[in-house]
Amino acid sequence: MNDVPNLGPDLEQTDAPFTAEQLEHARKLFAGHVGFLKSAPTLEFLPDATVPEVAFAGRSNVGKSSLLNALTGRNSMARTSNTPGRTQELNFFDVGAPLAFRLVDMPGYGFAKAPKDVVKKWRFLINDFLRGRDVLKRALVLIDSRHGIKDVDREILEMLDKAAVSYRMVLTKADKIKASELVEVIERTALEARKRPAAHPDILVTSSEYGMGIPELRAAVVEAVS
Repeated sequence: MNDVPNLGPDLEQTDAPFTAEQLEHARKLFAGHVGFLKSAPTLEFLPDATVPEVAFAGRSNVGKSSLLNALTGRNSMARTSNTPGRTQELNFFDVGAPLAFRLVDMPGYGFAKAPKDVVKKWRFLINDFLRGRDVLKRALVLIDSRHGIKDVDREILEMLDKAAVSYRMVLTKADKIKASELVEVIERTALEARKRPAAHPDILVTSSEYGMGIPELRAAVVEAVS
């Protein structure tokens, strides 16, 4: 394993200009109540749309569950698995007491061995959710730093663009590659973001294992629902 990369003063989270006050406010929110609410295999099981929501999307094995656990400071809030495509429902988590907003863990995509009917079901569920959820304020699309944006990632980006859902790309597993390679991935990802109508121009860089970028990610979530 590589050491946590030092991006240098020009790139190390300077693309996420959050103040110390914003970072601390977000830290306190996530240090409070965070709990699993329910799973929704179909739209009729969605919770009432009463508070803002931020959804997390990502390719299977991108590290989404680990990132959600790091974000909330809970080791087992989101289930991790070595089996790609394990999560095939929309999972909702309440944040804050009183309730401030919800996190939505979307089913992982791009698992090659999944039956065609499972892939079709996923596509319909996600597409209908994105188009019909008025309280969805932003989606965070997780991209594996080791691979960058793949065609299967572009499919979800297209869905978000067409649904006019604001989204932000988050690089995961930044500790797994060399710093020079990471800089290149950040630049390529930012270039792609600038080409897309619903994409936030700034990229977040994270490592669940080392906590890299987690304070900024928390602040980005709170900013989206404020």
